[in-house]
Amino acid sequence: MVNFFGKSIIYLANLCVAVHFLNGSVDGAALKHEATLEISAATINHSMALVQRMEALLNHGNGSDVTLHVQTVNTDEVKVIQVHTLVLSLQSDVFDELLQTRNSSVLTLRETAECAAVFDKFIRYLYCGDITVRLNQAIALHKLASKYHVWDLQQGLTQYMTHHLSSDSPTGHVVGWYQYAMQIGDVALQNSCLQYLSWNLSSVLHSAEWSSVGEELLLNLLQRSDLVLQSELELYEALETWINQNQPSTTTAENALKAIRYAMISPQHLFHLQKKSSLMGKYYESVRDLLFLAFQFHASSPVQLAKYFDVNCSLFTPRNYLSPAWGSPWVINNPTRDDRSFSFPTQLGPSGHDANKRVTWNALFSPRWLPLSVRSSYPEHGSMQPTRTDGGRPRIIITPATSSPDFAGVTFQKTVIVSTRKQGKVVVRHVYNFHQSTEEVGDFLLDADLQRRTSEYLIDSSLYLHIIVKPLYHSLIVAKK
Repeated sequence: MVNFFGKSIIYLANLCVAVHFLNGSVDGAALKHEATLEISAATINHSMALVQRMEALLNHGNGSDVTLHVQTVNTDEVKVIQVHTLVLSLQSDVFDELLQTRNSSVLTLRETAECAAVFDKFIRYLYCGDITVRLNQAIALHKLASKYHVWDLQQGLTQYMTHHLSSDSPTGHVVGWYQYAMQIGDVALQNSCLQYLSWNLSSVLHSAEWSSVGEELLLNLLQRSDLVLQSELELYEALETWINQNQPSTTTAENALKAIRYAMISPQHLFHLQKKSSLMGKYYESVRDLLFLAFQFHASSPVQLAKYFDVNCSLFTPRNYLSPAWGSPWVINNPTRDDRSFSFPTQLGPSGHDANKRVTWNALFSPRWLPLSVRSSYPEHGSMQPTRTDGGRPRIIITPATSSPDFAGVTFQKTVIVSTRKQGKVVVRHVYNFHQSTEEVGDFLLDADLQRRTSEYLIDSSLYLHIIVKPLYHSLIVAKK
């Protein structure tokens, strides 16, 4: 009995080993077979043919079970479109509800003229999943996508508008997009439009779009210090044109004129405006105190002025002026090649007291600058000696060539404007600001990818910069009340 059980146990053990071995072989073979099938797998894509058949289904109305009557509001115009309940219900929960509650095979929709004009284009998107958009159609299509809860299209149109702010149009479109973004509460699109208008204001002021700027947007722009334009005088003259064309209320005109920074306009031009500008003559009483303060600013030194007035206010804060007194353009060819340096003069300050004083600035650009935190461990390198490494990032440093007692009471803010070409037009791509003389801008050209010839930061493989130095006055002594 013992021998029998012993032999049985040995036999079962050997059988288990054999089965385990066979199972392992089968699993291994199966895995090998699966890997072979995976290598030979291929995708057969006939999606374009499907889209074409869906478009033909819409165009010919084959199998249509509902007719849309798109009526233009306040007119007798009706657009008739044969559609399919299944397609519209899958794409829009709003259509799904409308189609389920309809009383007949006809569904009547009432749309504004601009939305009715593109409604067939909107319906085609529901069938085919693609759409061709023109600048003057973006708002209408966005309204339809929002109304019928077609969220992917809505998001795509928002991205389209954000990426086509610089496109040319006969009467402009950015102002209209901004106003629409305000209406629907799209803060991201609103800020994109506002930034584009601010950074490219000089060109906007001389375009047909300027007259279409609304009162709220006008006052919003006038409060900003990041406006890029030739001079404050250019802004005043454009405001005069806007007021003459739009004839706003007295309150709006006065508030707009009070937002002009008269201290940034030379005394000669201020005298000229008082004598020649009909707008100034009409509203002189509302800006008289500002003009008087501007003349005081030009007649005295900033240090003396700071004893009696608060100079930390917008009246004494420059915007991004492109005129030669404030900075200089700098075109860097092949910016990834090596380090570059450049010198340029600016006026010490906007005050007439400093009109004949100049400051020479040295600008240093390095395509691969070692960060300051790393450079500090190498004492042999001075603060202005660029240590170039393959892992470095583009850097720019702007310092005065000499020091002067006139710098007392003044902090110099440096602004670097990077231009690019979009849709065939040169526009501002980015604006970088920094204050201290050796401060490195941490995000300067961080996403530029200058090695790529098609980089959005390059024009014909060159980096187009404009450096602006803005003197900011600060009170050395508390102003007397």
